[in-house]
Amino acid sequence: MRHLPCLKPAGEPGTDAYDTTNWVGLFGAEVAASAALTGLVFVAVSINLKSILAYPWLPRRVLKALCMLCLVLFVSTFGLVPGQSVQVQGLEALGLGVIGVIWVVVTDVGIWRMMPVEFRRRRGLLSLGLAATLCTTIAGVSLLAQTGGGLYWLVPAMVLALVAALTDAWVLLIEIVR
Repeated sequence: MRHLPCLKPAGEPGTDAYDTTNWVGLFGAEVAASAALTGLVFVAVSINLKSILAYPWLPRRVLKALCMLCLVLFVSTFGLVPGQSVQVQGLEALGLGVIGVIWVVVTDVGIWRMMPVEFRRRRGLLSLGLAATLCTTIAGVSLLAQTGGGLYWLVPAMVLALVAALTDAWVLLIEIVR
């Protein structure tokens, strides 16, 4: 019976879910992307600083966008460290995920509470950032258990974090001036 690559038991040859050897290209690209997008957020803030400060919830949104980009940067950087064990990578992902979940929930609740009621309807309490940090947490647990997908959980985590950061950058750069 043929197994899917991400569901092969740990230790079986060709198991990429628990070995970063074949992930170097992805992690390197994600480091570069998160660094470039961090620059975009800083440009958006510098162009529209006065407008951003006029709304009490937008500085938190800036911080959240930067935290999402830092999540991608840190996860990818840790993935590029040579010679780390699966357990260390699992602890790193778990730690980043748990800290991220707490941070996103606190930030999103603060943003939601500060927003006028008419804006609250457009923005749900759950966010892409929360989904990204939950996927990172699951990746950490999966790496520690060496079952359940391992590093493959980091793909949706990084994509969701980048989309969350890009959405916030769009609001800070374009929507704020409408």
